[in-house]
Amino acid sequence: MAATGRRHLVRDFNHFITCYLCRGYLIKPTTVTECLHTFCKSCIVQHFEESNDCPRCGIQVHETNPLEMLRLDNTLEEIIFKLVPGLREKEEQQEVDFWKKNQPRENGQAESVRCQRLGLPPDVGGDYGGDGGDDDGEDAGDDDYHRSDPQIAICLDCLRNTAQSGETSVTDLMKRFIRCSSRVTVGTIKKFLSLKLKLPSSYELDVLCNGEIMGRDHTLEFIYMTRWRLHGDNTYPMVLEYRPRIDFG
Repeated sequence: MAATGRRHLVRDFNHFITCYLCRGYLIKPTTVTECLHTFCKSCIVQHFEESNDCPRCGIQVHETNPLEMLRLDNTLEEIIFKLVPGLREKEEQQEVDFWKKNQPRENGQAESVRCQRLGLPPDVGGDYGGDGGDDDGEDAGDDDYHRSDPQIAICLDCLRNTAQSGETSVTDLMKRFIRCSSRVTVGTIKKFLSLKLKLPSSYELDVLCNGEIMGRDHTLEFIYMTRWRLHGDNTYPMVLEYRPRIDFG
């Protein structure tokens, strides 16, 4: 005798796929790593502007920057889109409508949007991508351009110059504190520094964390987890230092 399975309705799963804050279906589901509760990204980010506690269980997520403890759950997002017919199309259309309404009209605005695509803060706009092409391939093929990534705040400090006489020296940035995608690499940070400091294209920089030179492909998240936090540094933001590359040859 064949077993007859019960047919489940979407509402049977609503408890698992709706946001505790807005009560709607989870859009860009984002999990708090401290307690594993999940919310819409926009809902939890807005909540953390007023409080450092999880809105569901009340645990303190982070003393100073709870946004650092958020992670997108792309697998859950795909499950929700499969369970709720038309939800993906509706959200995609709303995003298209939003960008049409907020389309940049001036050069400066366009550069600011391009900068956000790279995961860098808006105030670096105007320095990136003046020719409209890809920058070192960093953003090529990346459809969401880091807009959905967890963000990290860093401080870029200049080490005292070690350049030989006659060489180009490096100086302090006017704005040392920036917030950007945790997926941004050291290579992108170097390019940002070179553009901001107006260094020659042949000029090489080293980026260091706790006195150790970081590799070009290291992401900020990797550096935070393996160099900053594990060395007992609990201060925030994470401090990266830069200097002219020293030739030991």
